[in-house]
Amino acid sequence: MCSWLSVNYTVQFHVNAQYICTATGPFAILLLVMLRKGSELLKGDRVVLLDLNEGEAQTTDSYGSLQNGSFIPPRYLSAAAADEDTDGDDPMYAYCNTRSNQPVPQLGNYFRDGRTKIGLSFLMAGLGLDFVLVWEIRSGRKRRGKGKSEVTGEEVEAAPTEQNSRSERRKAQLALWREKFVQNLESAGLLMEKEETANEKKTIHFLKLSAPWDVLVYYAEELCLRAPLQAQQNLDLNTSARVLKKLCIPNIMTDSVPNRPLDYYTCAFRKSKMSRFLGCDDHETYFTNTQRHRVVYEILAKTVYGKRKRAEVGVDRLVNEGVYKAAFPLHEGSFRLPKYEIRPDELNQRQILYHYWARWCKWYKYQPLDHIREYFGEKIALYFAWLGFYTAWLLPAAVVGTLVFVSGVMSMGTNTPAKDICNSGASYLMCPLCNTCKAWNMSDICTMAKLGYLFDHPGTVLFSVFMSFWAVTFLEYWKRKMATLAHHWDCMDFHEEEERPRPEFAAMAPTMEPNPVTGVKEPYFPEKTRFARMFTGSMVIIMMLCVVMIFLVTVVMCRGIISLMMFRTGSPILRTEAGTIANISSSIVSLGLILLMGQVYTALAEQLTKWEMHRTQTQYDNAFIFKVFIFQFVNFYSSPFYVAFFKGRFVGYPTNYGTLFGMRNEDCGPGGCLIELAEQLFIIMVGKQLINNIQEFIIPKVKAWRQKRTLAKVLGDKASHEPQRWEEDYQLVECEGLFEEYLEMVLQFGFITIFVAAFPLAPLFALLNNWVEIRLDAHKFACEYRRPVAERAQNIGVWFNILEALSHLSVIANAFLIAFTSDFLPRLLYQYKFDYDLKGYVNFTLAYAPLNYTEYPMCRYKAYRDNDGNYSLFYWELLAVRLGFIIAFEHVVFFVLRAIDWIVPDVPESLELKIKRERYLAKQALAENQEALLVSRGRGPAPATPDTSSPASNASFGNMS
Repeated sequence: MCSWLSVNYTVQFHVNAQYICTATGPFAILLLVMLRKGSELLKGDRVVLLDLNEGEAQTTDSYGSLQNGSFIPPRYLSAAAADEDTDGDDPMYAYCNTRSNQPVPQLGNYFRDGRTKIGLSFLMAGLGLDFVLVWEIRSGRKRRGKGKSEVTGEEVEAAPTEQNSRSERRKAQLALWREKFVQNLESAGLLMEKEETANEKKTIHFLKLSAPWDVLVYYAEELCLRAPLQAQQNLDLNTSARVLKKLCIPNIMTDSVPNRPLDYYTCAFRKSKMSRFLGCDDHETYFTNTQRHRVVYEILAKTVYGKRKRAEVGVDRLVNEGVYKAAFPLHEGSFRLPKYEIRPDELNQRQILYHYWARWCKWYKYQPLDHIREYFGEKIALYFAWLGFYTAWLLPAAVVGTLVFVSGVMSMGTNTPAKDICNSGASYLMCPLCNTCKAWNMSDICTMAKLGYLFDHPGTVLFSVFMSFWAVTFLEYWKRKMATLAHHWDCMDFHEEEERPRPEFAAMAPTMEPNPVTGVKEPYFPEKTRFARMFTGSMVIIMMLCVVMIFLVTVVMCRGIISLMMFRTGSPILRTEAGTIANISSSIVSLGLILLMGQVYTALAEQLTKWEMHRTQTQYDNAFIFKVFIFQFVNFYSSPFYVAFFKGRFVGYPTNYGTLFGMRNEDCGPGGCLIELAEQLFIIMVGKQLINNIQEFIIPKVKAWRQKRTLAKVLGDKASHEPQRWEEDYQLVECEGLFEEYLEMVLQFGFITIFVAAFPLAPLFALLNNWVEIRLDAHKFACEYRRPVAERAQNIGVWFNILEALSHLSVIANAFLIAFTSDFLPRLLYQYKFDYDLKGYVNFTLAYAPLNYTEYPMCRYKAYRDNDGNYSLFYWELLAVRLGFIIAFEHVVFFVLRAIDWIVPDVPESLELKIKRERYLAKQALAENQEALLVSRGRGPAPATPDTSSPASNASFGNMS
């Protein structure tokens, strides 16, 4: 065995590597030539990286084969063959040892030898395993015409004959696509190694990919990755921590999380300015794992596997076509802590996230946002930052809402109208509630009158005003937080690059047209046809909304039928509580229909959005979010809107009752509409949260169990052995994105803002749910999901616009709720005109049945009408007060909100100073070379320096000048 020790190439270049090789002289020559040919290879790399479709033909030989271990790109082999006669003057040292040494186990993702991370160590130390492609081949009977793929090593079909079935031709096509794809990945410079797991029925192939240093440097400049210029003090992201520190109050929410990523002033990466950046000499750790994943995914997404004019490009379309079963970056080892004692700073990133974030015992601790961003990328980190920020802001809302509710409980005994009702006896004979019902005494609803005061007293009105200010202030301060995080995570100047077409769009587009930005021909779908499809889709949405309305009418009729059945029993208890029983039972039915329709429509919206043929993923996501949110908004809020604003408005009066399908229009219950609205909100909001949390807890575990069971069948006898990292990650559930998480929280935000006047405990239940939600989502991402590709983002996208719309809608809804549904204004007007203590208020609100109503003459009903059924003067005065209140409420609230928006800047002043400082440092780092060139113009050519050297003088393995 020949063990590679070290290579010294000039003073500046030094590589320490460990590699077990099977050759002596030729392999040493190969290494020498690779170091010498660095400049020429860099030029070749740039050409190949710019045109992946023109990959060189690969041949199977001892080093280029993927069948057994590592891979060396063929261009390195050709360079070695051209220089076999090179003398050995270069200081390269090796020693030979006849004894075979067992590899020492290492932490991390490595090749088979246990020492070398994926990629060859002589190409640079620390080439981590960046990505894994997985595909499955079912073993069948032997077929004629099989051959071995030169690249993937799997059996592929020969040219399909007339006797081949369609499925066999499809399998051959997929294998050819896979082979061409891997060849082009080789041409792009990726390093790879193949693993197999097989039984009699199936073979699972794992292709491990890694990007060497030269590829990372090239794409870092292409993708405008940020490079560190100067370290700075870590930012304290928690406002509450700073406040408690100033007040000298111990903070139990803080946690000492090890290995916090450093904070830097940064600028756009430039290879020519490599020496200006911090840590540029450490090639192993210079690029973070998420940056490496982003680079490899960029190559995978742009690599051709078929014909470019057919848009047969990218790994995403290959996965959709079934060529690959999965494509994902690997987790950083197991999330479980080792059984032996270990220092906190020795934990891997995944163990840190699990131990300090995903465990239930950390429910009251701050989230380690920097660690989340470093491991999952900015898009996922921003979601958890928003969820944590929203949950923290729910705390004061929950406290105020609970105090309002408690104050209602404590003052319930002082409610004069409720006392009058309870002490009325047989004084108020009420008209029958249905055509076959009997008259009843108002004193029968004493208990409901007292309970109704809990949800309809002056405190709830003030709380609704408070929540209107809370909603908009929350969003204003989130904008500040978002700007701070975007700068802290180097995303403030991030803009989506020209997005490539979606794989489904590329596969189904009928024609190819030049892109107006890049000039490159790409799949094209006519805009006129798309608009026609979008119009048709909007008609389908309207039809589905009509279906929701039909279900709403069904629930209303169901409630009426249940009430009628309760009245006909003759039981005094059931008759008194008939409205409550009907409302609760119908709310449960409504929740079931809401969840069922939500699942059906989400699937329909997905198909409609695909049919509309949106070009980019962003356009597709926005269209899909809009469709689903519009439907879910109507689906979830239609029943509460009906109870809050329409129920009891079209009842009529004796001898002239309004009807729907022969049934009398329902009136509000004995306690008023607000208590019914509170019951509905509790059942729909809390019930949905419980069901969602149960689903989020159980469904990923069931999916993972099925995946693990499938892989265990393939492993067979090997299942007792410890699985490899890629096998363990393949058993995990594919990350489903953040759409469902955002949708759940946005709908919750609507519940606690739009209808908060009727249910002051809504923020408390939302707070309790979000504490559970954070840990459930954290556990899913850290333990149960495959690691997603890190995506950059500077905000939460279209969801912020939806939140803003909901916050403004909540102001209008609360104004109408207070004015028309609550008894606040009628009581206030009565206090102003007649009696401040509300004596006689109950009798004032009750009208007498018209004289021609002969069944129960002189019975009472709740309305402001005279004996002929016409509206009284007080009704019109009250209507004017209600409309004036709505106008005054909205104008005052919106004026204050605009004032808050003007007073609270979107970007904090301290952040503006940091941005200026960063721009100054970036200008100094990137402009210094230009200044040197200007000074040297009058003195002749300047001597070559590392900063002014041409790209060709830099070896593809680093700056060796």
